Amino acid sequence: MSVTPATIKDVARVAGVSVATVSRALNGAENVLPDTRQRILDVARELRYAPSGAARSLITRRTDTIGALLPDLHGEFFSELIRGIDQAARARGLHLLLSSSHDDANEAAAALRAMNGRVDGLLVMSPHADDDFLSQNLPHTLPAVLLNSGVSKPTQRVFAVDNFGGAREMTAHLVSTGRRRIAFLGGPVANFEARERERGYRAGLAPGAQPWLLDGDFSEAGGQRAGDRLLALPAGERPDAVFAANDIMAIGLLGTLQAGGVRVPDDIALAGFDDIPVARYVSPALTTMHVPIAALGSEALDALADALDRPPSPSTESTVMPVQLVVRRSCGARP
Repeated sequence: MSVTPATIKDVARVAGVSVATVSRALNGAENVLPDTRQRILDVARELRYAPSGAARSLITRRTDTIGALLPDLHGEFFSELIRGIDQAARARGLHLLLSSSHDDANEAAAALRAMNGRVDGLLVMSPHADDDFLSQNLPHTLPAVLLNSGVSKPTQRVFAVDNFGGAREMTAHLVSTGRRRIAFLGGPVANFEARERERGYRAGLAPGAQPWLLDGDFSEAGGQRAGDRLLALPAGERPDAVFAANDIMAIGLLGTLQAGGVRVPDDIALAGFDDIPVARYVSPALTTMHVPIAALGSEALDALADALDRPPSPSTESTVMPVQLVVRRSCGARP
């Protein structure tokens, strides 16, 4: 035999107060006497009353849900990023609604429109999130924080990784180990992070050295394709080092070079960027720039959650997350 769930009217009747008073007490309003609030809470517990989320949202105008738009949900980088976002959200009692744009501008726009009205705020990481895109698809009344954004005039809080500085330091490190023909395996042309890392690579080259650019796409398969192109060159015409714009491409490149008989780092030194967890377990272990991926997600979520408790206002504050050189065996230098 099913039992009809208690309603807010049942709580009000048993507690001897109005429905409005029950609502105020359960939502933490200050204009309820302590004794009355305790009586209402006791009655609600006895009746096993569970407030309706939808009804509570109508009263508080909050969904207690944060939306996150990411380019992808696959791979160790995004797994770490989501872990950081989720940990911070749970610590604040917030739910998380995830969506991926799959590197497609139309899907990114559709995701933003779908989340409007369902979330209290948004975390946005998208290579398509330029000024025009955001002005057309992100309601100005919806609090948002941008991650690794190339927006020129943001009106939202921005969290970014020091892509330029890290790439410049990595390139300079390879130069310091005696490498002179250093190639750069880049990312998607439209990707802000990829452009910044290429800019840092160019800045870190030895004076007079010519850039050597290899096309990539931030995927393991992209690294494998770059390896095939290098293997097609005579041994004497290959670079003596490759700096990949992210770790997963470096790992794909590493496997292809080794399968082709190229010794890493003896023949070609190799380095990546991000320091995803698997980077330390490949052989040889990958030299890389450590990015605090989980912290990037958690700090962005905290900033967004804090903004929800303040009156809406434009914010142009930018936080740059520092990166750190991690030397392992793949570059030929002593760790």
